[in-house]
Amino acid sequence: MGHSPKICVIGSGYWGKNLIRNFNNLGSLSMICDKDTEAVASFCSMYEDVQGCNSLSEVLSNEAIDAVAIATPAETHFSIAKEALLAGKHAFVEKPLVLSESEARELINIAEEKNLTLMVGHLLQYHPAFIKLKELVDSGELGRINYIYSHRLNLGKIRREENIFWSFAPHDISMLLSLAGEMPESVRTSGGNYLHNSIADTTMTDMTFPSGLRAHIFVSWLHPFKEQKFVVVADKKMAVFDDTLPWDEKLKLYPHKIHWETGQPIPVKADAELVVLEESEPLRDECSHFLTCIQTGETPRTDGLEGLRVLSILNSGQRSLDLDGQAVSPNVDDSSDVFVHESSNVDPDAEIGKGTMIWNFSRVLGKSRIGTDCRIGQNVVIGPDVFIGNRCKIQNNISVYTGVTLEDDVFCGPSMVFTNVFNPRCEVPRMDQIRSTLVKKGATLGANSTIVCGNTIGRYAFVAAGAVVTQNVADHALVLGNPARQAGWMCECGEKLPEDMTCEVCGKQYEQKSQGLNRIAGS
Repeated sequence: MGHSPKICVIGSGYWGKNLIRNFNNLGSLSMICDKDTEAVASFCSMYEDVQGCNSLSEVLSNEAIDAVAIATPAETHFSIAKEALLAGKHAFVEKPLVLSESEARELINIAEEKNLTLMVGHLLQYHPAFIKLKELVDSGELGRINYIYSHRLNLGKIRREENIFWSFAPHDISMLLSLAGEMPESVRTSGGNYLHNSIADTTMTDMTFPSGLRAHIFVSWLHPFKEQKFVVVADKKMAVFDDTLPWDEKLKLYPHKIHWETGQPIPVKADAELVVLEESEPLRDECSHFLTCIQTGETPRTDGLEGLRVLSILNSGQRSLDLDGQAVSPNVDDSSDVFVHESSNVDPDAEIGKGTMIWNFSRVLGKSRIGTDCRIGQNVVIGPDVFIGNRCKIQNNISVYTGVTLEDDVFCGPSMVFTNVFNPRCEVPRMDQIRSTLVKKGATLGANSTIVCGNTIGRYAFVAAGAVVTQNVADHALVLGNPARQAGWMCECGEKLPEDMTCEVCGKQYEQKSQGLNRIAGS
């Protein structure tokens, strides 16, 4: 498309007026559609050469309109976006994308079939402070993330068409998922209804992730002052994105350390580091990104799939809220058994089990089989001809080579390494000398550990972070170091066992056998 895309903004109310202003400043505003005739006339008098209308059909039949930006109530998003996409218009939809996962998947499929851009208005993904924060996380400067919390509080606009969770939390969920790179295993939301019996005015959401990351989001429109903080606590540095502060103070890093002395953790505080940001308006950048994606075919940073993931958390949180805070496991897509991120690739002859999720930039090669309910992280390569059991978790930056077999419930920590040839040379082909590696049920392979090929990792064994395994590991054994040596025994629940072989946490009892430990029946 050679010319700047022509946009019709549908909905000119509380947020629509901001879209109108920004698309006009970008030279792309062509039409405004709203049922309020007086509002449309007022905007048209403000902006030259902009048409006004009161019906969606008039927008969709106008061949000069390339795309729509939808800022209407959430319950209308699906029908308007669907009609727009079917009419050949690109679609920008304010949050939330729609109200159900099945509706989201339908919009995604239509956009893919018609080669159209579908984008969701998760504004804070375009804030320079968050973009910089994500760069710091992705580069490893902050280290491993332990937990994230977000507060979005105010005494401000109180809605009646949606509760506080759906109104305030989508942006925070979007940022959280972007940094986590994985979906949570469970979502718990509790709240209070103070102004209306059926509308929550304040909610607290807690999430647990497969990698061990924890997060919470606290939102309220009944708060004495405005607070918008997004805090990332990692093992090297901590980061605070505070959108209420002046521009040069919005993002701060805290290089605090925890030192251990005589078995006790001692905090060592350091001064905050201000992160320099290039000042720009996030909404303008978001609108500009949408126009760029239309022109170039680039996938939006907040595309339909990203909107689907956020929607899944919103619906899980709402179910939990309705169940008085019971934990709910989110589903990415009610209409599909498997989730594969659009940046990943699965060969046609690979088999993926129901409920498995494959995240960004991963590759599953031919004749590989992955079981049910697995979680495959970012930048993972599997295969060819690899077998992975059910409920396995393979974290970021791992290659599972030919010859490796994972039984059920195996955990592979970030950047751990498998090998499959004992003495590789570039100049000497040795694929006929592959040595098999078997990782048995329930085993844990810690971050940055290395499993030299030809060995077996026993049931519920625990390979410590950074360990290099050069020989078989017994069932339930704890091994660490280089080369790895046994340093104790582990319970099925992941706790180190005392000398009497009775777990102090879950009470399971074990006895030693030739291949390691066996659990005593009935314990």
